[in-house]
Amino acid sequence: MAAQMLIEAEDLMASSSATIFDCRFSLADSEFGRTQYLQGHIPGAHFLDLNGDLSGDTAEHGGRHPLPDPHTFAALLARHGVKRDTEVIAYDDSRFAGAARLWWLMRGLGYRPPRLLNGGYQAFLAAGGIPEVTPPRVAASVEPVAAQFTGYCDIEGLRALQGRGAMLVDSREERRYQGLEEPIDPVAGHIPGAINRPWQGVTSDDGKIRDAAALREHWGDALDAPQLVVYCGSGVTACVNLFSLAVLGRDDATLYAGSWSDWCSYL
Repeated sequence: MAAQMLIEAEDLMASSSATIFDCRFSLADSEFGRTQYLQGHIPGAHFLDLNGDLSGDTAEHGGRHPLPDPHTFAALLARHGVKRDTEVIAYDDSRFAGAARLWWLMRGLGYRPPRLLNGGYQAFLAAGGIPEVTPPRVAASVEPVAAQFTGYCDIEGLRALQGRGAMLVDSREERRYQGLEEPIDPVAGHIPGAINRPWQGVTSDDGKIRDAAALREHWGDALDAPQLVVYCGSGVTACVNLFSLAVLGRDDATLYAGSWSDWCSYL
């Protein structure tokens, strides 16, 4: 399964037909991803901004990175020539955090899910890849896919799923889960009943996915839960955990889209 969902740097450099998206970002600096892209990116890659492209408008509730409007997002992909079955490759420089967000969004709208570059941009450079600095020409626009996101819940849906016995998984670092620190949101802690599976456990330090045995160890008994709902701070890094579940054959887990930033907004 992992081989079908990932691509190695050497294979990416030999591919000429896929649409490539650069999903680098930093929560601390909204311009970081675009700046890095303009300083050097994989040839042919188009940049997608976490806040402007992979998220919707924020409000009092809904979290720091709400899902984008599905019609707007489909139109964005269409402007890049992406059809429902187009081969797409996504990469970042943060252990799948940005690329997995695109993977979830496209899968949730019924597109062919993109493959993620194993090891991200650093793997491309380590394999001898030569970056370019000029953005590529955008492909001819196609008709947008008409669809709605599936596989997620809002706070009411979360309560309903918990009432039916779903296991809730917090993907943030252990100290944030325990409420010992909270660098982003106004309230520290975690949703009552949630277990902790930090998203960084999906990859090694070089940003490459761990083998199946290590992923199963990461999930432990939670892998056998009949229903899983996964969240993080704002619905972004939770997608790394969701990607790992899909690699292991669990593609039925639900994303709590607003995540902790939505949940704590009701306190």
